[in-house]
Amino acid sequence: MSDLRDPALYDALLLLSFGGPEGPDDVVPFLANVTRGRGIPEERLKEVGKHYFLFGGVSPINAQNRSLLDALRKDFADHGLELPVYWGNRNWAPYLTATLRDMVADGHRRIAVLATSAYASYSGCRQYRENLAESLAVLEAEGLPVPRVDKLRHYFNHPGFVRPMVDGLLASLADLPDDVRAGAHLAFTTHSIPTSAADSSGPVETHGDGGSYVAEHLDVARVIVDAVREETGIDHPWQLVYQSRSGAPHIPWLEPDICDHLETLHGAGVPAVVMAPIGFVSDHMEVLYDLDTEATAKAAELGLPVRRSATVGADPRFAAAVRELLLERTAAEEGRPVDRCALGALGASHDLCPAGCCPARAVRPAAAGADSPYA
Repeated sequence: MSDLRDPALYDALLLLSFGGPEGPDDVVPFLANVTRGRGIPEERLKEVGKHYFLFGGVSPINAQNRSLLDALRKDFADHGLELPVYWGNRNWAPYLTATLRDMVADGHRRIAVLATSAYASYSGCRQYRENLAESLAVLEAEGLPVPRVDKLRHYFNHPGFVRPMVDGLLASLADLPDDVRAGAHLAFTTHSIPTSAADSSGPVETHGDGGSYVAEHLDVARVIVDAVREETGIDHPWQLVYQSRSGAPHIPWLEPDICDHLETLHGAGVPAVVMAPIGFVSDHMEVLYDLDTEATAKAAELGLPVRRSATVGADPRFAAAVRELLLERTAAEEGRPVDRCALGALGASHDLCPAGCCPARAVRPAAAGADSPYA
């Protein structure tokens, strides 16, 4: 990518994230935003929010996004890219609509979007695109210019996303006691989603058992395991497992849950486990509570040595990967040939989400796709 240094097609980058509360008074309103339209009473939201209250009502995700913003701006400046970087959230301040309104006021008309979700799924891709369409519709109703937004492709298998996870896993293995390290199992974790959502994730041709969501995670896990074997000479047993289930008990979700998996491994005599949260970009609440608190407590109860490897966060290699994705998309939009960086067997993901990709239960407009109402 060294010959691609001009992102002139785009005049800004938008970091688009989930958002999170930044104090106790924010928790219930934040959860009301997340669950909007479901009619969940306030008392239930308070119960759901107990994880946040354990941490002072503060989700770490906003601070982590600020760090990523700093890393992106530094990387761009270091490589001569004079491109402003903005930040907007789906569910908390800074809200997406307000950020897009600011971007339009600042004169930006063609915007590249980086979502803090690396894999294909409704909640990890199309819902972000729906939120973009909703915000663009608000700008249109206000009589403001409607910018073109292009969501950068899924980066789950980009070397700048994968290699930091490899290094984090190696560090966690090295931190285990000598007598259990070689026999440690690797538990690659990601957010559980309904099996129906997994089966319909990604383009239509990938729909089926687990869809793109499961296939992408498995491919990344294999790449990491191969890299660990190359570094250590040890072929560690591994499995993709799930965490953070939040749905009704009668609806099937992806399994096994990480805590159930730890019990199974302990019963099988496994000496140690490293939990690798490959489904998460940063150490936000699902990692902080579901792994560092709940799963770690379960392991302690079992007497099972466990470590949790680092997420990518604001690693400079990830910031560099975002720059490469931006320049790659610029070249593609301008009709220039480009080599797309991707590890594993699946290759680089699509630039433009096709019709039928990660469908919603109810049809809603979604920006940055083949079926977008906004060109």
